[in-house]
Amino acid sequence: MHWNRRLLALVLVLLVTNAPSADEKRISIYSTAANYSLPLIERNGGDYVGLLEILDPLGSVSARTNGLRWKIRYNNVEGEFTSGKSRAQIRGKEFDLPANFLLEHGRGLVPVSFLGTLLPRFLGGPVTFHESARRLFVGKVATQFTAELSRTTPPRLIMNFTSPVNPTIATEPGRLRMVFLREPLLPPGAQTLNFADQTISSATFAENNGTAEVTVVGDASLMATFSNDGRTITIAPAPQRPAPPVAPTPNTAVQSAVQSAPPSIPPSPSPPPASTTVPATSANHQAAYVVVVDASHGGDERGAALTDKLAEKDVTLAIARRLRQELENRGISVVMLRDSDATVNLDQRAALANNARPAIFVTVHASSQGNGVRLYTALIPAGGENRGNFLDWDTAQSSFVPASQNALALVVNELQKKQITVRTMSAPLRPLNNISAPALALEVAPSDKDIAQLLLPDYQQTIAGAVASGVAALRDKTTQTGAQP
Repeated sequence: MHWNRRLLALVLVLLVTNAPSADEKRISIYSTAANYSLPLIERNGGDYVGLLEILDPLGSVSARTNGLRWKIRYNNVEGEFTSGKSRAQIRGKEFDLPANFLLEHGRGLVPVSFLGTLLPRFLGGPVTFHESARRLFVGKVATQFTAELSRTTPPRLIMNFTSPVNPTIATEPGRLRMVFLREPLLPPGAQTLNFADQTISSATFAENNGTAEVTVVGDASLMATFSNDGRTITIAPAPQRPAPPVAPTPNTAVQSAVQSAPPSIPPSPSPPPASTTVPATSANHQAAYVVVVDASHGGDERGAALTDKLAEKDVTLAIARRLRQELENRGISVVMLRDSDATVNLDQRAALANNARPAIFVTVHASSQGNGVRLYTALIPAGGENRGNFLDWDTAQSSFVPASQNALALVVNELQKKQITVRTMSAPLRPLNNISAPALALEVAPSDKDIAQLLLPDYQQTIAGAVASGVAALRDKTTQTGAQP
């Protein structure tokens, strides 16, 4: 019986891409060819894994069964195992496994505890196995990092990595946790780094169940931003803005969304009151000029299928990160609603955005239809009655539409300077209708018919830079006039 290669590829895709449950045992393999994770199988009181699945991403592999015997060929190396026996043969030499080899429906299973000894016989090179954490390193592939606290006000923890990283981020008051599943991350010497600072006091490295984790502890709500193409993560206290002079009467829908927000989104204090009045701009208000950037879709919600392999959620995150960098380069604070492949529903996005009290909200979309950029402001649907400090959830944008249109005009001007085709329109889009601040939706299409242009760094940077310049112009106009944008 031979394994069909296409069937095997499908099995591997399912094993590697399906999100594991919290209690599922798994092993992560890191190599120059691929980084991947596989689930473990418990048999006879021990953990097993499919040997063919381990080797397939690393080279050419095939296997066949003959009765109780299972033969595998990896590149030019042959191995033979017998179901129910601990004796095996690789490269013509016999050796003993710590537990019996198992054969299930043509699939050869080997004990996980022996991988550190077994795999070098096939691969012909060094393998390092962190058995307690179930992390296996093939060759010299480790990603190292440094962590240095910048004594600014407020302080910032700057982490530099030798390779790009994209961890899942979870926060709670005073703690930020980054989980690295596909990165071969190793600690910077000590497992715990102490910084002798109350705001950001320590960073601790740990590894378990095929993942590495870095936990940063302080006395404030922390948020992470990415730069240097994913090689630098900066952790700092989440920006806080003074509340407008209204009674703290949170919208019930906002409060519910914030409480159910996914862990990869930085938490905020209690949800903001929704106000029908425009607060006067003060010097402190200007100093805390914050832009909320929303990379649409994410996680289970892929968005539009731009091509067979390219999902909208990946393009929006890339553009949003570039927009964040361009805004920060202009001295503007940014709150990212999604900085990883996280699932965030529309109510959660609106609640978190309103809680940040932004000067402007920008949500990013991508499309394979049309060309250039389409900019949207909200088209307010018929909604419920506004009562005092409470706004109807579906028409919260009502009093901010003129300010949104003013912001749109400034962004259009900057995009046109870059020779980017721009169309503007209004539409009853969520979460725009739920945002109690100036709000825009940015939909990016290629400038021609080539969808691949959406992935070009220069194209993404040009659009992000133009949008950031428009937002900076809005900030400067607000500062000069002393009025709400």
